[in-house]
Amino acid sequence: MNLKKAISFALPFILGLLLWFLPAPEGLLRDAWHLFALFVATILGIILRPFPMGVIALFGLTLAVITGLLSFEQAFSGFSNEIVWLVVFAFFISRAFIQSGLGERIAYSLMSRIGKETLGLGYGLVATDLLIAPIIPSLAARGGGVIYPLLQSLTTIFTGASHDPRVGAFLTLSAFQGMAITSAMFLTAMAGNPLIALYAKQHGATIMWGGWALAALVPGLLSLAIAPWLIYRLVRPVIRKTPHAREMAKEALRKMGPLTLQEKILLLIFLLMILLWIFGHLIGCSATVTALIGVVLLLSTGVLRWKEILQEGNAWDTFVWFAILITLPRYLTEFGFTHWFSDQIASSLTGPHWIASFLVLSLVYFYAHYFFASNVAHITALFVPFLIVAISVGTPPMLAALSLGFLSNLFGGLTHYGSGPAPILFGTGFVTVREWWKIGALIGLLNIAIWLGIGAVWWKLLGLW
Repeated sequence: MNLKKAISFALPFILGLLLWFLPAPEGLLRDAWHLFALFVATILGIILRPFPMGVIALFGLTLAVITGLLSFEQAFSGFSNEIVWLVVFAFFISRAFIQSGLGERIAYSLMSRIGKETLGLGYGLVATDLLIAPIIPSLAARGGGVIYPLLQSLTTIFTGASHDPRVGAFLTLSAFQGMAITSAMFLTAMAGNPLIALYAKQHGATIMWGGWALAALVPGLLSLAIAPWLIYRLVRPVIRKTPHAREMAKEALRKMGPLTLQEKILLLIFLLMILLWIFGHLIGCSATVTALIGVVLLLSTGVLRWKEILQEGNAWDTFVWFAILITLPRYLTEFGFTHWFSDQIASSLTGPHWIASFLVLSLVYFYAHYFFASNVAHITALFVPFLIVAISVGTPPMLAALSLGFLSNLFGGLTHYGSGPAPILFGTGFVTVREWWKIGALIGLLNIAIWLGIGAVWWKLLGLW
């Protein structure tokens, strides 16, 4: 182990020990504080990366078991989580798109229309997601089942040995941040949004589909317009102009010829999955079950082979670390840490004007997502306490509910584990953890400025406050 790697391994361990031996704050159980120390050390280890992410996550989980914080059953409960398996199934579906050639065909079709510039391809991915966001109520299903295969095919074309991997980074980050924004724009674009509407109604704010969409229209479109451009400037792909991309794409499509039998079968299975993602809730078919059905159909028709599933290393690697990062925050909530945390914020927000109080409250709610590996888990744990506090300091109920609702989607762009599509897109391998967090933080600031700044003016015009 070289010196840099040794330091990267020692720092999380030292920080974890320091936090561990500090006395637990008043009102917080000792086990909750110890689990928080372990979680912080694990996240720092993932950022510094002295070992692969899965190894660091396993270190953290093992310490949770041997210190008695979690039983073996509790520690490994995340491996049966629906969202974790949805992420894994998305990797398998993506492989089918690539293996069959359908993903490449779709990518070339996209290039033939908007392929003159790399920036245009980024906007193309964002526009595709915007079109399907209102009808696919699972962010992970949309990102993993639709956008990820298309992204993989585009990056395969542009990031070969003689091409530019920074194009892959730009497209990955644009697609990911775009999904965080589009999920905030429609009540039906993310599984947690109807839950937000339910909670809001219980506290005096009735949110309808049209009202949500209208309130999100201006800040959403502004974010979608600026975010890919800003990412483009920050990532700086070498290949920026692709003047012959359209002609190349059209020629490639001509060489590919008509759809093959495998492509037709995959297309039919994919359309079935889209229908089930849209209407499955009417028959009790979840997004994860839909993806499972798709994988089984792909295997039974020969479009995908079992050997290929076993060789899908990124899927199994993600399965390990994402399951662990689902588990630790879950037990932080069960041990009372998240409720204690929200109570501390509430008790400190007495005195200032409600606008200042609500702004502080919104920022704390947004950045608390670093402690969560799921939008829905965050909403379940903190939305109601923060909504109650916001209303109690004088924030109009509808404004409070919608603002926190929008932030409940936008904060999914902060980390590589913070939402369903995050680990899927991180699996492309074009973006390091450090760059992912850096871009996530900057786009997070951009979204806060747009949604709580310009958005607030728009909401004033709509009469929300």
